[in-house]
Amino acid sequence: MMLLRSSLFSLSMILSTIVAAFGLILMAPLPFAWRARFGSVYAAYNVNMLKWLCGIDYEVEGRENMPDGPAIIFCKHQSTWETYALQMLFPPQCWVLKRELMWLPFFGWGLAMLRPIAIDRSSGRKAVKQIIEQGMQRLKDGIWVVIFPEGTRVPPGVRKRWGVGGALLASRSGAPVVLVAHNAGEFWGRGSFVKRPGTIRVVIGEPMDTSGLSASEINQRGEAWMDETMARISSVPVTEDYDPARHRK
Repeated sequence: MMLLRSSLFSLSMILSTIVAAFGLILMAPLPFAWRARFGSVYAAYNVNMLKWLCGIDYEVEGRENMPDGPAIIFCKHQSTWETYALQMLFPPQCWVLKRELMWLPFFGWGLAMLRPIAIDRSSGRKAVKQIIEQGMQRLKDGIWVVIFPEGTRVPPGVRKRWGVGGALLASRSGAPVVLVAHNAGEFWGRGSFVKRPGTIRVVIGEPMDTSGLSASEINQRGEAWMDETMARISSVPVTEDYDPARHRK
């Protein structure tokens, strides 16, 4: 039964992505806030369809912790689910992502309309410089910046060291960091077609004041909070470190 339900959801997601992509392309001349709003409607549709078809709901702790102005979101990355949910939970935003996503038909075309910071992860310092320069411009424009500091989706029970790009952006800009933990990977895992019914737990942490902090201090505080929070909300204890040879993208 869950195979059938998951198949119906995947079909719905593909069709809605095609429609959303064309909609965003047609909205290209319009203000970013309008495009972002359209994107959040698309995201809400898929989150609601996931609940209806696959029985995956969610609950949020810490909504009151969101600051008034633009901030940098450091989010746990386990699933596709959070890429939808963040658009529903936070104000207009852009994402730091691998540039290869921009090459995907329909999805990449629509994504390009939402001002992402598309980096070549193999370019090292050049990618970090791009995150800082474009990230500071997005924040100046009032757009929140979403960063998955692990750099890739990491399965439940696995820990991966954070990259430095997001922390450098926070240190240079002085913008607050909002930490987001969740256990979506336990229900919609990376590379897993069949979804598992249940309730995803999401925790939004208190904004981290980054003024006067170095990038390493920001990451240290962020990782400590994330580890502690994940231990509280996840049913899968951390038992290993991320191994790229074993955990394929």
